[in-house]
Amino acid sequence: MSLKMIGQFPVCRPRRLRQSGALRRLVAETRLDVSPLVLPLFVRAGRKLRKPIGAMPGVFQFSPDELVREAAVAQALGIPAVLLFGIPEKKDTQATGAYARNGMVQQAVRLLKKELPGLLVITDVCLCQYMVHGHCGIVHAGPRGAKILNDPTLKLLARAAVSHAEAGADIVAPSDMMDGRVRVIRSALDGAGFDDTPIMSYAAKFASAFYGPFREAAESAPKYGDRRSYQMDAANANEALREVALDIQEGADIVMVKPALAYLDILHRVKATFGYPTAAYAVSGEFSMIKAAAARGWIDERAVTLESLLAMRRAGADILITYAAMDVAKWLKES
Repeated sequence: MSLKMIGQFPVCRPRRLRQSGALRRLVAETRLDVSPLVLPLFVRAGRKLRKPIGAMPGVFQFSPDELVREAAVAQALGIPAVLLFGIPEKKDTQATGAYARNGMVQQAVRLLKKELPGLLVITDVCLCQYMVHGHCGIVHAGPRGAKILNDPTLKLLARAAVSHAEAGADIVAPSDMMDGRVRVIRSALDGAGFDDTPIMSYAAKFASAFYGPFREAAESAPKYGDRRSYQMDAANANEALREVALDIQEGADIVMVKPALAYLDILHRVKATFGYPTAAYAVSGEFSMIKAAAARGWIDERAVTLESLLAMRRAGADILITYAAMDVAKWLKES
């Protein structure tokens, strides 16, 4: 049976608007361009160093000088921001490399702001890669096993965030998932005179199997146990909204959902519920799976990557953090 009217509106043929690329672009509801892209970068000590990450083809650990070169290429492609992860020369039980004045992130920030002042520099604020045990906080070994100490960890996170702001970071991004860390970091930043420095909180960060390749990239795999006692359970969606609400109440300016592709429902609910600037992190496992399948000829890398990012935008993401940012920028220029 063919309907001629739906309510007061005549029935159209949707396929009429799919007949050419120009028509499809004209009526596209969601658009993808370079403006929301953020490129994650890994920095370590050395000179003229580009150390390949085996599990992430095309991704490297950079010495500061090479990091600037990579960031300059990204900026020239129109990518507006980078997200920095530091890899220290030494680790300890207090994560001193995370807040040292001459820590790897601090050095990289100063150099980037000097050489590429128009580039937005976001810094990941966490302790895992600076700790000998690989956990995101101070660990207490008790009779019932190791326990992450929440409140003592907050002091170190605040020190790290302030040290990043002092170096010139445009945005600090706590990723540890300790309770109350946004409030403590906001207070520390304000007290140090950085009241205009925004916080991009990893607000709904799940304990995900998709982080595997990142552990190699950041050299941050836990020596024992896992992170399920502080990162979120993949089964919980309502809890994610509570986590986001708490971070907003504590002063977060941007909220993030991580991982992105397997959590599009969370991403959509966060954006619809709060309306805050919302970031989606296309994590290492998502990136590496596409790379691996494309290398075997099973999928079209360009098409799948762009479709995945478009899905994140459609779900509500304002900001797209992706290791494929450089390729995406090139592809978009060609299209």
